[in-house]
Amino acid sequence: MLNCPYGTNVYCFVSLLFIKVFIKDKIVTGILLIIMVLNFFDVLTDISLGVPTWHIIEDTMIVIVSGIIAVFLIFDIRKLNNHIHHLKEKLAHSDDKLQGITDEMVAARAQYSQVIHDQFEQWMLTKSEQEVVMLLLKGLSFKEISAVRETKEKTVRQQASTIYSKASVEGQHDFAAWFLEDFIAA
Repeated sequence: MLNCPYGTNVYCFVSLLFIKVFIKDKIVTGILLIIMVLNFFDVLTDISLGVPTWHIIEDTMIVIVSGIIAVFLIFDIRKLNNHIHHLKEKLAHSDDKLQGITDEMVAARAQYSQVIHDQFEQWMLTKSEQEVVMLLLKGLSFKEISAVRETKEKTVRQQASTIYSKASVEGQHDFAAWFLEDFIAA
């Protein structure tokens, strides 16, 4: 399995694609070089044996064409290698930028979490109510919250009603909107 140092699927895909191209090109280049060398020795042998000129010219053409194609493929492999190196640098740079954004998001999340908990204190929510609120904000239903907290659904509904009253909102949607309102541009 390919190790993905940058942690991106794009990097893995690009690497696998270029590895396949490299392997194919290297095999073809190797085969062409073998054909070129073998035909070169065949031309030398044919000359020493007095084989007809047309056959020597034919073998010489095979040597020349094989050599030209092999040289072309070698240059192409080098060009591709440089391109891969450039792509890896770009991916590493993008990954660094993404890491910076991720760090910013972590910091923003921590700040937002603090704002939420400060609001809990202003509303004077109990520890139990705070747990219910966090689960509500994460989108869990009353049934799911009761299962997570190992309480009855009726208890969760009652706690939610008390929370909505303390927050001066009408229900779960208004409550969630209260926390999201500042993020929505007018």
